[in-house]
Amino acid sequence: MTANDLLPLIPAGAAGLALGAIFFGGLLWTVRKVVSSPWPALWVLTSLVLRMGMALAGFYFVSDGDWRRLLACLAGFAAARLAVTWLSRPAAEADHAP
Repeated sequence: MTANDLLPLIPAGAAGLALGAIFFGGLLWTVRKVVSSPWPALWVLTSLVLRMGMALAGFYFVSDGDWRRLLACLAGFAAARLAVTWLSRPAAEADHAP
């Protein structure tokens, strides 16, 4: 595999990163919204349908029928999951009790 073969995979990975950031960021926002909502099931179901539809449509258009681009997009999506999980972790307490 040459550098010319890998070049189209970079935008696919970046698109996967953006799709993942929107997907998992939306999930985080939904979870925070559900806590204070009088209709939590409606929030969860609506969020799921919108996030899944966006992700699947994004994968479809980014891959353009090429499994390597699909795999690069999926790798970016997984990296976004790790980033959103890491960025949304609770702050550690400054004073630890023994």
